[in-house]
Order: sequence, then structure tokens, then C-alpha cells
Amino acid sequence: MLSNLPASVPDLLRLLALPVFAWVAVLDVRTRRVPSAVWIPLGALGAALLAWDGWVAYTADLHAWQSFLIPTAFSVGFVVPLAYLFWWFGGFGGADAKALLVLALLFPVTPSYGIGDWAFPLVGGDQLLPFSLAILGNGVLVGLAIPVALGLRNALAGRFTPIAPLGWPTAVDRIPHRHGKLLQTTDGYTLSGLDLDALRMYLRWRGATFAELRAEPDRLRDPETLPDEPNPPTDGAIDAGPPVADGGEVESIDAVEQTGRDEADFSAEPTNGDPTDADPSGVEFDDPWGAAAFLDSIEGTAYGTSPDDLRDGLDVLASEERVWYSPGTPFLVPLFLGLLVAIGYGDVLISLMS
Repeated sequence: MLSNLPASVPDLLRLLALPVFAWVAVLDVRTRRVPSAVWIPLGALGAALLAWDGWVAYTADLHAWQSFLIPTAFSVGFVVPLAYLFWWFGGFGGADAKALLVLALLFPVTPSYGIGDWAFPLVGGDQLLPFSLAILGNGVLVGLAIPVALGLRNALAGRFTPIAPLGWPTAVDRIPHRHGKLLQTTDGYTLSGLDLDALRMYLRWRGATFAELRAEPDRLRDPETLPDEPNPPTDGAIDAGPPVADGGEVESIDAVEQTGRDEADFSAEPTNGDPTDADPSGVEFDDPWGAAAFLDSIEGTAYGTSPDDLRDGLDVLASEERVWYSPGTPFLVPLFLGLLVAIGYGDVLISLMS
């Protein structure tokens, strides 16, 4: 069917990006990790098509050359540095930045596809702006719709809290199998709680399971119980492997049985108790949970986690039966949807402004 489409060969080859972006979007949801190697062939394809289109435009006429050169220069000279800056300041993950860089190479100029009497994209937008910027803008709009959907979901369940647009409550036993962040501390709600990947890094590092954290919080708060030779913390991925217990036996992180309770069962607020309430023993340690020792011994920052963040999150997880958490927004999903919308409809933001 593609051979019958009135489109240039480079534009048809650009459609190869769609299944790849669909796949990495699924990976982003399931694991929050995308192999770096996936971007190499797409980047090479984008560079080759860029050279192909450039040669065709250059040998055509001045208008065609200008129509190619201006958006391409904007795409490579603005969108690529923008992706790098977002990554540098923590607004993007590494995969998000690489995906946007690849899109800047693959879609500098608005492509054109036709099926029967239909021409896609349906709206052209500003031909001087790069098409990659339209994809990014569409992705941002899709991403902004996610908090609205979460807020409605919680409202329908009778949960009216300041953080309702960001997440939902779930049984604490499900936390080891979730990506995202806690949205509560021992003092109440928060927008920047413990990163769950950092939690898994900590447990693997000290050779403890989530079941032990729940069953023996008083013992694990004592930094004297830290292993003499900690285990590799991994990167916190759910499927990175089980922790090694103190006795040298491998224990599954699934040691706690699933409760079978859905997050919709919970509508109560956090306890908002005093932090000392989480430690019935009343014993004070210089480094509760060994949080500072863990962060000092690993490379990097464990996703920006501070010792206080880790201690507070562990206190919450050790004492609560349900917790508010946010799965975050895996940006490759809105970016993929933004790509689909851009190819099918065009630049939504420019269309609205027009």
C-alpha cells in the first residue's frame, strides 16, 4: 500500500520511526529504560535522509532550497541543543533527549502523505518552523492531559487531595513492583518523595528484602546491621535481580505476597504522624537506616535522593499499609503520541493559535 502513496521516498522511509517509537514507548512504561543502541540506526537514517532531501532541494530551485534550509537549520540548531539542555537540567531522561535528537534529524521539514483525496498532515502550520518542534509541542500537550486524567480518576473515587493530579494510593506491598516516587512523607504529602528505583538500589546494596523492611524496621534502622561487604546496588530496575541476604542466600524481592487489593480501595489520607512515631523503640542513631552510608558508598546520586529523603521514605514504607505514589510521566509515550498526531493532523499548538 505504501508504494501507492503520493509521497517522496525519504518521507516513506521516515515512517519506519513509528514502530520503533511505539516499541520504546512500551519499554518506557514497563521498565523506564531504553537501550541506547536503539537510537543509532534511527539517527543514521535521519542523517542519510537529511542529506538526500538537501541534495534534492539544492538541485531544484532557490525556493525549494530555502524551504528546506530554514526549518532544517532551526531543527538541528535549536531542537538538538534544547534536548541537551533539558537533559542537563534534569527535565529529560537520557532516552528522552536522544529521542528528541533523533526526531530533529528525521523530521526537520514537514513530510507529506496522501491517501485517496486525503493529504496528511491535515494542517500545514508554519512551514518555516521545524516539524520536530511540532512533534515536541504535541507531546507536551499530551503530557499535560495526563494530570487532568489522574485528577478526574481520583475525584470519581472520592479522593480530593492537592496531589490528586499526580498519582493515587496503592497497597504498600505493591511498591517493590512500581516505578515512580512516593507522594507522602511522615509529615504528609510531598511532590518529591523517595524515588522507588533508589529504594530498590538501597535494599539490594544492603542485602535486605522489602519483606524484611516491613517485618524488622527497628533492626534495620540500626546502622550497625549494615553488611561489611555491601552488594552491587544495580540501577534500581525492577528486573535487575533479587538482593543477596546477609547469610549469602539469594532471596526474591517478591517475598511479600500480593494483597490483591486495588488502589481504588483506598481513599483515606496519610497519617501525618510525627516522624518519631515510626520508630517505636525510641532509639536514636547517628545515621538511621544507614542512609548516608549507602549514598556515600555508591557512584552517582541514586536519582537525586538525599539521606533525609531515603530515611523518611523508609519510615513511611515500614509503617503504612497504603501509600500515595506517582508513576511519573514516561515522556516517550507523549512523544510517540505527539508524533502520530503531527503526522496525521499537524501542529496542534499552531493550529489553536491560528
